[in-house]
Amino acid sequence: MIHRIGANTIGFEEMPSIIGSFGIAGKLEAQGPLAECFDKIIYDSYNGKDTYEQAESNLQSEAVSGALNKAGVSAEEVDYIFAGDLLNQCIGSSYGLIGFEIPYLGQYGACSTMAQGLIMSAVYVESGAARVATCVTSSHFCSAERQYRFPLEYGGVRTPTAQWTVTGAGSCVVKNVKKGPCIARATVGKITDLGVKDANNMGAAMAPAAARTLKEFFQDTSTKPNDYDLILTGDLGLVGSRLLYDLLKLEGIDIRNRHNDCGLMIYDRNSQDVHAGGSGCGCAGSVFCSKILSEMRAGKLNNILFMATGALMSPTSSGQGASIPSIAHLLNIKNRL
Repeated sequence: MIHRIGANTIGFEEMPSIIGSFGIAGKLEAQGPLAECFDKIIYDSYNGKDTYEQAESNLQSEAVSGALNKAGVSAEEVDYIFAGDLLNQCIGSSYGLIGFEIPYLGQYGACSTMAQGLIMSAVYVESGAARVATCVTSSHFCSAERQYRFPLEYGGVRTPTAQWTVTGAGSCVVKNVKKGPCIARATVGKITDLGVKDANNMGAAMAPAAARTLKEFFQDTSTKPNDYDLILTGDLGLVGSRLLYDLLKLEGIDIRNRHNDCGLMIYDRNSQDVHAGGSGCGCAGSVFCSKILSEMRAGKLNNILFMATGALMSPTSSGQGASIPSIAHLLNIKNRL
């Protein structure tokens, strides 16, 4: 049964379980500190395909296959799949998932898509609309660069505030089995726009949405940062994380001793030239579905907040000089050992 908690949060009485997950990362990501955490590394940017977009589609199909295998579930047993990516019309998902023949609901939350898909999976399983649901998302450095910025051949100089789009994917399988990492509560974010127009500073655009969602969750649940083992954001990177601290400080909230960010975890900024950190749907997807869920299953983490953030822009809106709206979706995940 799903029930409302406060103004913006929902609670799941049965607390659907994440029974399988799979995280994939690319070559650059494998050179970072989380290399041993990923379930699979793709060293070829083309992933055996003819184009970068086909390579990204293949990331999704491999992530779903891996998650299903770890969950011990066949594609025929999955009632719905929620999937999305950064490419126009979410072609990474639609082409990548054709062969599974699972009822498909496309999602677009930009880099927040991992959290959005996981919330949708939990809602469907908790409500009884699905016995088993799956979610997946991905990003690819090369496909994202030529869609949102310039083809790699252009050799454009990146600003210090820019983040590196992660080549990676993550997938989760959700079922009501009452054990392991379980989805207890969720807060769906509101579109937030404080007028940031710099497409090379996604952290600044997304931090206000993250602060708003986190504040609303704490208000709805009457909890505080120290009630959680970890507060994990999707890909605010260095700039966005610092801005998040400043914005929350204005509200009397301090998360610094509990917070980490997938965009800061996946790369070593001292040895890898990624500027402000990582970004992309595959950033939160690959880190959460590998390292974080593995630590929950091992009992190292038992009560966490996972909040993925997204910039709801497009090449068209950026070219027209529009500001960048953002979104942040949050899940409270608890361990049932």
